[in-house]
Amino acid sequence: MNTERDSETTFDEESQPNDEVVPYSDDETEDELEDQGPAVEPEQNRVNREAEKKRETFRKDCTWQVKANDRKFHEQPHFMNTKFFCIKESKYASNAIKTYKYNGFTFLPMNLFEQFKRAANFYFLILLILQAIPQISTLAWYTTLVPLLLVLGITAIKDLVDDVARHKMDKEINNRTCEVIKDGRFKIIKWKDIQVGDVIRLKKNDFIPADILLLSSSEPNSLCYVETAELDGETNLKFKMALEITDQYLQMEDNLATFDGFIECEEPNNRLDKFTGTLFWRNQSFPLDADKILLRGCVIRNTDVCHGLVIFAGADTKIMKNSGKTRFKRTKIDYLMNYMVYTIFVVLILVSAGLAIGHAYWEAQVGNYSWYLYDGENATPSYRGFLNFWGYIIVLNTMVPISLYVSVEVIRLGQSHFINWDLQMYYAEKDTPAKARTTTLNEQLGQIHYIFSDKTGTLTQNIMTFKKCCINGNIYGDHRDASQHSHSKIELVDFSWNTFADGKLAFYDHYLIEQIQSGKEPEVRQFFFLLSICHTVMVDRIDGQINYQAASPDEGALVNAARNFGFAFLARTQNTITVSELGAERTYNVLAILDFNSDRKRMSIIVRTPEGSIRLYCKGADTVIYERLHRMNPTKQETQDALDIFASETLRTLCLCYKEIEEKEFAEWNKKFMAASVASSNRDEALDKVYEEIEKDLILLGATAIEDKLQDGVPETISKLAKADIKIWVLTGDKKETAENIGFACELLTEDTTICYGEDINSLLHTRMENQRNRGGVSAKFVPPVYEPFFPPGENRALIITGSWLNEILLEKKTKRSKILKLKFPRTEEERRMRSQSRRRLEEKKEQRQKNFVDLACECSAVICCRVTPKQKAMVVDLVKRYKKAITLAIGDGANDVNMIKTAHIGVGISGQEGMQAVMSSDYSFAQFRYLQRLLLVHGRWSYIRMCKFLRYFFYKNFAFTLVHFWYSFFNGYSAQTAYEDWFITLYNVLYSSLPVLLMGLLDQDVSDKLSLRFPGLYVVGQRDLLFNYKKFFVSLLHGVLTSMVLFFIPLGAYLQTVGQDGEAPSDYQSFAVTVASALVITVNFQIGLDTSYWTFVNAFSIFGSIALYFGIMFDFHSAGIHVLFPSAFQFTGTASNALRQPYIWLTIILTVAVCLLPVVAIRFLSMTIWPSESDKIQKHRKRLKAEEQWKRRQSVFRRGVSSRRSAYAFSHQRGYADLISSGRSIRKKRSPLDAIIAEGTAEYRRTVES
Repeated sequence: MNTERDSETTFDEESQPNDEVVPYSDDETEDELEDQGPAVEPEQNRVNREAEKKRETFRKDCTWQVKANDRKFHEQPHFMNTKFFCIKESKYASNAIKTYKYNGFTFLPMNLFEQFKRAANFYFLILLILQAIPQISTLAWYTTLVPLLLVLGITAIKDLVDDVARHKMDKEINNRTCEVIKDGRFKIIKWKDIQVGDVIRLKKNDFIPADILLLSSSEPNSLCYVETAELDGETNLKFKMALEITDQYLQMEDNLATFDGFIECEEPNNRLDKFTGTLFWRNQSFPLDADKILLRGCVIRNTDVCHGLVIFAGADTKIMKNSGKTRFKRTKIDYLMNYMVYTIFVVLILVSAGLAIGHAYWEAQVGNYSWYLYDGENATPSYRGFLNFWGYIIVLNTMVPISLYVSVEVIRLGQSHFINWDLQMYYAEKDTPAKARTTTLNEQLGQIHYIFSDKTGTLTQNIMTFKKCCINGNIYGDHRDASQHSHSKIELVDFSWNTFADGKLAFYDHYLIEQIQSGKEPEVRQFFFLLSICHTVMVDRIDGQINYQAASPDEGALVNAARNFGFAFLARTQNTITVSELGAERTYNVLAILDFNSDRKRMSIIVRTPEGSIRLYCKGADTVIYERLHRMNPTKQETQDALDIFASETLRTLCLCYKEIEEKEFAEWNKKFMAASVASSNRDEALDKVYEEIEKDLILLGATAIEDKLQDGVPETISKLAKADIKIWVLTGDKKETAENIGFACELLTEDTTICYGEDINSLLHTRMENQRNRGGVSAKFVPPVYEPFFPPGENRALIITGSWLNEILLEKKTKRSKILKLKFPRTEEERRMRSQSRRRLEEKKEQRQKNFVDLACECSAVICCRVTPKQKAMVVDLVKRYKKAITLAIGDGANDVNMIKTAHIGVGISGQEGMQAVMSSDYSFAQFRYLQRLLLVHGRWSYIRMCKFLRYFFYKNFAFTLVHFWYSFFNGYSAQTAYEDWFITLYNVLYSSLPVLLMGLLDQDVSDKLSLRFPGLYVVGQRDLLFNYKKFFVSLLHGVLTSMVLFFIPLGAYLQTVGQDGEAPSDYQSFAVTVASALVITVNFQIGLDTSYWTFVNAFSIFGSIALYFGIMFDFHSAGIHVLFPSAFQFTGTASNALRQPYIWLTIILTVAVCLLPVVAIRFLSMTIWPSESDKIQKHRKRLKAEEQWKRRQSVFRRGVSSRRSAYAFSHQRGYADLISSGRSIRKKRSPLDAIIAEGTAEYRRTVES
């Protein structure tokens, strides 16, 4: 038993998930996840052990080898993989991207192969072959060939157009140019020709063509700033830094050309935030991590030139690995339609078999004894019945409509163009129209149950705006004039008095400007001075204009606000910072920067003023600042109340404070600080401990309130979608407080929402699992499962869960095996059986736990998952798809959303400033989240209704047409003779009944777009599959059967014992065929008129035009002239003119049409009167309904004294630039090696200790 437990995978239950940390990615290795125990051994032993461990790790995991400037190295035989039989290719991918499917040689065979994989197309190909056999065919071969060629041709043209667009996009990307070392010099080559091991040069604003190791740059210490918008949707810059040795020796072109470094690193994977490798050069080895890697898809910013070595190219790059597997998406209606076609196949076979048996019986009873029916062949009745079975398969083939699929494609193509042409989804500011990137999913837009949305760049603009502040207990930011009087007139503050103002800040409180300029309250000036000095922002001057680069957009917003209010941050060096204070430049000595991290939730700076005093300035989350305030803070309660007010307005808050530091106190603290700064182990923990000692007894200045600006119309859109019974889940990599704040801002969460967090959910699921385990047993097999809700009904609940808790709850935590026993194979059969059972139990437990989680989450009105990886986003979507069988839509804007977008039934990309990676993988794209309501509630609902009407009518008209042959069989000895002329059969679905139904599928609408948006409840019909299902299918089938009976038996009764006006009997077969065909065409075209809700001239013209076209073609085909030209193909000479000149025939046609349509009219009238649908009610009263109603935003009720939520300050996800600033690595003045800086700091520390 112990052996099993040791070798079995176990979950680490002691570790508590960290809400601040993004969990590991999907292919992290076990070695990276194993906990490091505390070291209790000599220092040298520890170093030796770690070095040995690293060597073992590299031997095991770092199998990717790259040689600089040596393409032949990567072509060696042991780097070749067998692709197909003896064909081999290198394991190193080329840098060319390929998304197209066909080329000039493969298009025709591959496209035909794909089309004939469709059951209906293959079926008609078999039919065509059968029709070439004269013994069984009673129908001309062209009746099947013409429609089949039409279907194949239209589909092939559509596929060709789509693939040509892919070719153009691939060509555009692959033909971008880049400078690469070739023959000792930089030469311009295309992206597609870049290979692993190439040394490349990139310039400012260039896209990075592959995953490269940064070697050097024009910045100090080879820093390189990159914009990662394509990867994560964030527009704030990240910095990367080269190794010191490559920075020192690889600046010049000649040195780069002779660079022969060798790299061993991990295999290509999808971990955007991690990289492990080693550079071997000059008989030394240098460790590599993610901070030295530039990823494909990023853009070089604020760096004139940088050089890099290609590590991963093309399909091996991390952005491509994160794109997930491309899935072929099909709609729910597609699957249903296929099942219905299979049902028709079965009906066709059964009907043909029944009629074949009837023919065999008739031959035995009548045919063999009727001398005038003898055809010269002495076949047995059973053999004749067998041949007739295939004959009826051919005659009744139109039960399976060949034109159904091509008609569906045409309708979807038209609906896609309507989306593209919709001016109300066009974003003029960026000149971005909506784009339907696929034509196969439109009707599924009308059936969405769950929307999974990214936050940054999707719900928000990722633009932070300074809105309000509280200084010394007073709130500023309302509409007030300079005399402190509130007024309704909105007048922007004029910042023209400030030469450094950028003119972008919209502020309305003139009294704050008066306070700053008058200087009556020194705390006001101190407040903005703190914002201008306490940060890690980098400053640039471009054409004389100040430009800030911040580690987070929040920090940038605060520094910009201080700049507009007269306190402009101008410059910094390693030890100084220069600020313009109301026009006067002052320089402060920076003694220490206490940087932010996710545990501290604050940052501080210690400066010496020009007067010689030392001050600490601090800003951070109110929860941590209030714990460190001096007991005597008079404005503490007023600031607390202000924070509550800001929180109720969904603003992001942080507190500002300061303290005076005595010279002696600072000297003592600085010794500890320097010691911690050079600590060789646990440096971060040591620094945090030292920071705690100085950050106490702080004096509160006030608080800021920043708006994380939502995109326009987000709350209104979410409200409309909620009324349509669509649930929205937010999946974001952002921190918990920020995600929660956005939830309130976009009104997913309200003040009366009860929020459940990871620990609450974990305990609920643990209890449920225990109950299920206790109920399990023998009795559970006989008792049907009963769903028990997790929460009492009627309560408004929301779930906020982090990625770490998500892994904990879903049992997705990375596992580790005991090192006591690691057996590759079980030694005995018993061990193998026990391991298998153990794995099965774990899988069952995991599956049950995941199902419980989905059930619990779906009971909540809103779900927010934060700190989640791209794979976790896709996993959450997949869980809802799997366990709820619901239609899902994912919407995002960055490469980290691609996997989620591909996993959902429908993927939507936001095409904004955040890059195009998500758009390229999406099914639909537009520029603003608010357009989603129009895409779903208008285009989606219309598309669903149109497609359902089209399919119901299509099946009806084909059954009404085809089953006339069935009734005719009872009167022709089941001989598979057709009831119509061959050419009528050929053209019925192509010309006589195609246009009206196509136009209905393209143009019909039950209510207008404005009413669709005003009444979102209309959307639920698609979610519940009310308009097209098996019940509706069989109703259409029954309608077609009854119509075919009327079409056959009324003319049959009218033709019995009939004499025309000229004394001749028009009761011949050909006249009967013309009468039935004429009644059929008029009936089915008038029926589409009854089904049409939205009449236009085009609809009316198509209906009456189809009838006129039928009569025109029929008289032409029945003329003597065409019979003379093609006597064998046109045999109904003169039939139409002879039959249709008889009034009796016209009366028969009118009676037949009336009997077919009047019951339908009566049923429709009764249903609309007695059981009207929501759509019927709106149609009835649409004239008196207003065109549109202004959506009124719910007012948030703030209750003083009630504990209100509050958002922490959203610092960047990584540490700021403090390390760069304090080390001087970011300063352009003078380049100094890294070891010199460290040595200088160590010497300073020693001098301090000695003194």
